[in-house]
Amino acid sequence: MTPILLRTFCLAAALGAAGCTPLDTGEDEQRPDFNTMGLGDDDSRPAPGGGCVATERTDPTYKEVPRQVEVIPAEYGADGVLVNPPVYRNTSVRQIDQEGTVLRFPAPCPPVYTPEFIASVQRALAARGLYSGAITSQLDQGTRAAIRTYQSARGLDSDKLALETARDLGLVAVELEDADT
Repeated sequence: MTPILLRTFCLAAALGAAGCTPLDTGEDEQRPDFNTMGLGDDDSRPAPGGGCVATERTDPTYKEVPRQVEVIPAEYGADGVLVNPPVYRNTSVRQIDQEGTVLRFPAPCPPVYTPEFIASVQRALAARGLYSGAITSQLDQGTRAAIRTYQSARGLDSDKLALETARDLGLVAVELEDADT
């Protein structure tokens, strides 16, 4: 094995081992166990400017586009005259039809997401006729569907609870404007 190849292999092994080792950020002690309440990593994360944001991602959509692919190239004689024409094959190629999107919007911060808070979300949505399931204190599929229905009617197609929605439902304090203005 050459020295360059050996160094490359050692570097790749070291980087691979480092990537498998979780960093100790100290966040685990402060952050609630999202899995017990049905929260995912995109539900609410601290934002750089303060507060928290949720992330809604949509996948790109694809379409099949017909193409011709050259299988055998053309052959030319020494005098530049075409001897054999090229041979093409019809095929289809996947192309992106619509790009995926990433939408970030203000959301309640993780300390707010307690089982009691989620139960309040379920009760608030039930009072509006959008949630008919049991009050489970978990962001289950039915709760997320009700959140999406409520928010979609207000222009946000997401099953992640937006801060504005939590305020509209009366679950998070509304920021008051200064009395001086």
